[in-house]
Amino acid sequence: MRAAVRAVLGLVLLGTALTACTSDDDPVTLRVLASPELADVAPLLDDLEDDTGVRLDIDYRASADLDGQHPARDGTPAYDLAWLTSDRSFLLRVRDSDGHLTRPESTPVMRSPVVVGLAPAPARALRADAPGGRISWADIADAAADGTVRFGMADPRRSDTGRAALVGVATAAAGTGSALREQDVACDRLRGFRSGQSLTAASSRDLVGRYPARQDDTNALIAHEAELLALNASGTLRAPLEIVHPDDGMVLSDFPLLLLDPGQRRAYRKVTDWLLAADTQRVLMERTHRRPVNQDVEPSARLRTPVGNALSFPDRLSIVERLITDYGDPGHSTADQVVFVLDFSTSMRGDRMAGLRAAFAGLSGADETATGKFARFYRGERLTVVRFGGRVLEERTVTVRGDADLRDLNETVADGGYDDATALWSALDRGYRIATAAVREEPARPVAIVLMTDGENNAGLTYREFLRRHRALAPESEAVPTFPVHLGEADPNALRRAAEATGGRMVDAGLSSLSDAFKEIRGCHRQ
Repeated sequence: MRAAVRAVLGLVLLGTALTACTSDDDPVTLRVLASPELADVAPLLDDLEDDTGVRLDIDYRASADLDGQHPARDGTPAYDLAWLTSDRSFLLRVRDSDGHLTRPESTPVMRSPVVVGLAPAPARALRADAPGGRISWADIADAAADGTVRFGMADPRRSDTGRAALVGVATAAAGTGSALREQDVACDRLRGFRSGQSLTAASSRDLVGRYPARQDDTNALIAHEAELLALNASGTLRAPLEIVHPDDGMVLSDFPLLLLDPGQRRAYRKVTDWLLAADTQRVLMERTHRRPVNQDVEPSARLRTPVGNALSFPDRLSIVERLITDYGDPGHSTADQVVFVLDFSTSMRGDRMAGLRAAFAGLSGADETATGKFARFYRGERLTVVRFGGRVLEERTVTVRGDADLRDLNETVADGGYDDATALWSALDRGYRIATAAVREEPARPVAIVLMTDGENNAGLTYREFLRRHRALAPESEAVPTFPVHLGEADPNALRRAAEATGGRMVDAGLSSLSDAFKEIRGCHRQ
C-alpha cells in the first residue's frame, strides 16, 4: 500500500514539474497600451518574442496620464502593461486618486530630454544674442513673443511630450531652478511663449510627421532629442534643425514599462530583462536615437551632449492641471487684452515717471533678464493706455504686430502731459467701460486692468459711485480683475479694497520698482 502511495505521489510530482516547465516555456501574449512615440520600437518585437517567448500586442494610443484608459470599469486592467514616454502624470493621478488605483511596478527603458530644434536662421540669431551662445527657454519665449520663432509642440492636454515642454518652460519662467510650486503658477507667465505656436498635434510623433510640410510657417520644433535626430536623418527637411539643449534645464523622459496586471509579473520581468540587456540597448540606441539606461553601453557620439540641468516634474497634479488649463487649446490662439490706467498727475514728474517709462520699455523688449523675457508684450496682444489726472487725458489702444506698435504705446507714456488733480475712480470707471466692451466683443479673450497711482482720489467719482457703476456693467465686468500698483502717497487701503472688489490683488511698487511690479502681475487674471 505504501509503495502504491509513493508511486502515485511520484507521478503527481512529476506531473507538477512537467506542468511548471511547460508553463515557463509556453508563449505568452501581453496586451500593452503604449505612447504613440514608441511605434519606432515595433521592428524589435519579433526578436523579443523569439528570445523570450513573450509577444507584445501593442495599442499605440496611450494618453499622458492614462486617464480613462486604466483600469477598466470593472476594476480589472484592460491592459497587462503600459509603455509610456513617461509615467510622471500617471503616477500623480494614482497618488491623488481615491484609492482605486495602485502604484504599479515601473522600469525605465531609455532616456531622451525634451529639447528645441531650430531652423538655421533663428538658431544663428538666438545664438548671436545669447551669452556664450547658450540658448535658454527664456530666449525661446522672447523670440516667440516677438515673432522670430514660430514653433510646433504636441498638445499638452494629451501628450506627455507637450506636457514636459510646458513644465520646462514654466520652470524656467519661475526662475527657482526647482520643481514648480502652486505660487509659481498663480499667474500665467507663458502667454508670450504661447503666441509663437504655429503647429500642434495629439502626439509628438504626429507633430514630427507634419513638420516637413510646414517649414514655410514653422521654424522650430519642441520634441524629444531622439525625435529631432530621427527627423534630421530622414532627408525630408530643407536643412537639418539645430538641436538646442536649453541652458536653463530640460525635462527628461525615461520611457518606462509599467506592470498593470501583477499576475503577469514573470512575463514582465522577461521583457524588462531583455530590453535592458546591453545588446538590446545598443540596438534601441541605433534605431530610436534614445540614450541607453544600461551604464555598460557607451552612448553614440551624437548622444554625448550633456543633458545639463534636468528639471524636476511638479509633485502635485493640481499644478500640472493649472498649467494645462492656462495654456488652453494650442490649436486656437486667444491673446490677452490689458488696460493700463496710469496716473499722470503732477506728483508723477521726475523719478516716478522715469520709472514708469522704464517699465514700459522693459515690457516692450528692452528687459534682457529671464523674467523680463517671459513678461514682455507679445504679438497679438491688445494693449490700452488710459492716462488720467483730474480727468481722462488720453486713451490709446494698439494690437501688437511689430515694433512700430510698441513704439506708439511707449510714446503715449513718454510724451504725455500732466494734470494737477487725481480722478482715480473716474479713470478706473473708464477702464472698465473699455474692458467690458472687449469682453462683449470676444468673450474668450482674457482681459485685465492694471491701475497705477501715486496719490489719493481728489476729483471725479467717489469710490462708492465707482462700485455702483461697476456693478451695473455686470456680468461682463465680473470677468475683469483690477491689479492696483501702489506708489508714493496713494492710499493702500483704498487700492486693496478695489482689488478685492474686482477679483485682483494689489502690488506695492515701493517694495521693489514699477518694472518689477508690472512683471509680477503679467498674465494674472482671476486670483
